[in-house]
Amino acid sequence: MLKKVFLTAAAAAVLVGASLTAPVTAQATTCQDAAKMKYPDSIMERMEYKRACKKAYKASMGKEGPLAKIKGKLAS
Repeated sequence: MLKKVFLTAAAAAVLVGASLTAPVTAQATTCQDAAKMKYPDSIMERMEYKRACKKAYKASMGKEGPLAKIKGKLAS
């Protein structure tokens, strides 16, 4: 019985320690969420940020820009 109590207390201590040291971070999954987190009050700045975010994402994925034309020609 005493062994189970100590084991339970040790497990609880580990869980409490892990939850205290784990940082709470908000992570945006879309450009719209990121814009809302960065500019919660300004709609115009939020729209500009969202457009820039989407453009950067598309460029990184090769869906627009000079590399997209080359990819399209190679796929044909």
